[in-house]
Amino acid sequence: MSAAAEDPWRALAPRVLGALARRTGDFSAAEDAVQEALIAATTAWPGGRVPENPYGWLATVASRRLADQVRSDRARRRREDSAVARSAESDPASGSDDSLAVILMCCHEVLTPASAIPLTLRAVGGLTTREIAAAFLLPEATMAQRISRAKARIKAAGATFDLPPPDRMPERLRVACHVLYLIYNEGYARSGGTELASGDLSAEAIRLARLLRATAPTDPEVTGLLALMLLTDARRAARTGPAGELVPLAQQDRSRWDRELITEGVLLATDALGHGAMGEYQAQAAIAALHDEAPSHEATDWRRILALYRVLERMADNPMVTLNRAVATGMADCPAAGLAVLDGLDARLGDHHRLHAVRAHLLEMQGDTAAAAAEFRAAAARATNVRERDYLIMKAAGAR
Repeated sequence: MSAAAEDPWRALAPRVLGALARRTGDFSAAEDAVQEALIAATTAWPGGRVPENPYGWLATVASRRLADQVRSDRARRRREDSAVARSAESDPASGSDDSLAVILMCCHEVLTPASAIPLTLRAVGGLTTREIAAAFLLPEATMAQRISRAKARIKAAGATFDLPPPDRMPERLRVACHVLYLIYNEGYARSGGTELASGDLSAEAIRLARLLRATAPTDPEVTGLLALMLLTDARRAARTGPAGELVPLAQQDRSRWDRELITEGVLLATDALGHGAMGEYQAQAAIAALHDEAPSHEATDWRRILALYRVLERMADNPMVTLNRAVATGMADCPAAGLAVLDGLDARLGDHHRLHAVRAHLLEMQGDTAAAAAEFRAAAARATNVRERDYLIMKAAGAR
């Protein structure tokens, strides 16, 4: 799909899918039908054109595709009869919005993140299997199998297309936030490949986070997640140089940061913090806001950032948080204190390249250039993203 054409159709996809799945009781078949309708839309309405009633058009085409699927398989005859019997209860052309139910179904607790991510991108994001496979640098057949297995697991779990009861809603929203967070991170900092980032993938994560907040506006962690994404994405333009090379935070041209995104993100982060105890995404958003509002790297309030990392570390037993706390400690106190935080992390992170990179950074700050160069080389040897590896190689050469 072209950028101009995909947004209106993709924004409608979860609504149409929700209506069809509720009517038929078959999430997998409904999802396949919506995918076919999205593909048909690019042929029938090229160049960004849309009909007067795009929801009605997409719902009608998807309904016809689903009916064709049912009729072509005699073994599904009873399902067709059941769908016809329920058709008066839920008309997909009525415009009811089941988007939240669709997101939560895709992020069901029976799925691993590796399964939930592609299913969410396909069912809620409207991306094709080919597009998802390309985004994650995997063969299309592998991604297709992963999506099929995800739908099969949801069906085997007996999941119904209904919102969870109030006592289970926070946990389901937490899983949904985690999935969208992982999608965004993969788009902002690719784990592999030749490019540092994938703007399309992170933009889709932001769109889905906006959708999630629109359907769950009072959940502070949903709001905090959206704030975190916006505050991080505000720095995207300054994060790479003319040739696509990595530009670290300390060297970024802050005039290139998106001030509108920063303003929106800060407002959202403030709103989230006004709704009870701080959560993980709210804490990360607060850290991102401190970075974005600082006039320079040197003027950053590292002590407040360090305090927030300590809070975050108590909430999330995540070694990556400890790694970030080490950097903040080195900036707020001294490099030696930051290096002390790294003690014992090898057992939890193994030979991860970021552990070597952080150690190299702190050693360089301390003036131990020979040890820093060795750690930069070790980090480069283990990095799987070409742009990040090139940056680490350059740092190793400069630290000698």
